Amino acid sequence: MTISKFTCAAFLLSLGLLTGCGEKFLEEAPVDQITDANFYQTQQDAIQATNAAYSELTKEGQYNSAMWAFDIMADNSVTGGDDGNDGIEYKQMEAFSIPSTNFVVNRLWGGSFIGVQRANLVLQKVPGIANMDPAIKSRCLGEAQFLRAKFYFDLVRVYGDVPLFTTPPATPAEVNIPRTPVAQVYAQIEKDLIAAIGNLPGSYAGADLGRATKWAATGLLAKVYITEGKKAEAAVQARSVITGSGKTMWANYADNFKPANENQNAKESLFEIQFVNGRNEYDRNNVGSSMNEFFGPRGANQTPGSGYGFNIPEPDFVNGYEAGDTRKAASVWVPGDVFPDGKTQSAKATGSPYGYNVRKWFVGKVNTNIWDSPLNVPVLRLAEMYLILAEAVGSNAEGLEAINKVRRRAFGLPIDAASAKDLMANVPDFTAAVLRERKYELAFEFDRWFDLKRYNGTQYGLIPVMTAQANYLKTLGITRGIPTEKNLVLPIPQSELDANPGLKQNPGY
Repeated sequence: MTISKFTCAAFLLSLGLLTGCGEKFLEEAPVDQITDANFYQTQQDAIQATNAAYSELTKEGQYNSAMWAFDIMADNSVTGGDDGNDGIEYKQMEAFSIPSTNFVVNRLWGGSFIGVQRANLVLQKVPGIANMDPAIKSRCLGEAQFLRAKFYFDLVRVYGDVPLFTTPPATPAEVNIPRTPVAQVYAQIEKDLIAAIGNLPGSYAGADLGRATKWAATGLLAKVYITEGKKAEAAVQARSVITGSGKTMWANYADNFKPANENQNAKESLFEIQFVNGRNEYDRNNVGSSMNEFFGPRGANQTPGSGYGFNIPEPDFVNGYEAGDTRKAASVWVPGDVFPDGKTQSAKATGSPYGYNVRKWFVGKVNTNIWDSPLNVPVLRLAEMYLILAEAVGSNAEGLEAINKVRRRAFGLPIDAASAKDLMANVPDFTAAVLRERKYELAFEFDRWFDLKRYNGTQYGLIPVMTAQANYLKTLGITRGIPTEKNLVLPIPQSELDANPGLKQNPGY
């Protein structure tokens, strides 16, 4: 059983005090009369409160909608779907013409701050619970620290300066605070993850499988450091995971994305978003993933709703796979691929003029209902730790060996074989090699925009890469936007600006 099945994981714990944080919070209401006045009394209360802090990860504000945009805003994919206003929020992001009322912009902000405040409640209330197993108390606090860091990592990368809450606000004055500078937000993220590493166990079993571990926190800290440009610190954390976690890479890349393997999600994954099916609902705020349906080939009748065809791989992305790279077959559908029912992928479909679709999150009609796939989404994998280490140390022997472990697996070789295919064949230098491996290893895992953004100011940054991309697509008759400096962050939601006079909009929006 996974986290999403925990009892009471989804109820909202007395968040009425958050009214000034935005109108979306006002729409949330407790499903019973539990309040923080009569809750937080027992160990089970602490566990349920911690479970609630996880629940935003499976909703529209995170991995069931908002995070999808960060491949579409990069050079991996375009929106797809039908014509007209189908997927208009993603089309706005693809065009880099993003209003402050954009659905994705609003949901990511609102959902992330709900997650932050649930974590804050745990950190404020759980220390005072008497007669609690010290190991469980430490674990709950570590999980909350990890989750607060994760939500703030998303917020600060997307919006830049954001309000920093480390305790639940109790008065309007505590709610309506201004934005905190990026450096201070990152300092808090680092502090939370270092504390979480000390509080969390190294592994779980049974019903607790899927909770954040010390290795999840260590891996996220490595990713935070590499994002900040702290390469020496990132290398230390990545090495710690590689040598100490006991994780191993699946021999076959595709095995990372099979529901049948989720009872082993501790094998290569450091942290996964835990999805389950069975609710049989058209609702992206439940515990099932909707990506099987939304990303499935449109009208191909391979999913319960026949497929919507969103998030279409771009032609040069597909053509950029090297010969023999097994990640291609695991990640994308191309014309002629055979579906489970024996039909084949079309050479052209609505929203996909070249016949490409995302395959990585495909489950088909087996063990799923409507927008209700059980396939987990890995957020941190051991393979990424090797790539972070390679990026951090450069093209010395350690860096080359780290990137080659990932490449050997990609080309069907044992990861401990003597060599990999020539990683420099299609790239000018080692930095380009690492970014290229990240592009294909982590394809459609929603990292690409962040990778391009953190190389802003270089030839590998968002603006030059996407300018070249737009010019190339124009030759194919595909139009997409070209980002400017303002697009290195997204707009602050208009509803938040209206609710909190202390907030200021990002420049250019």
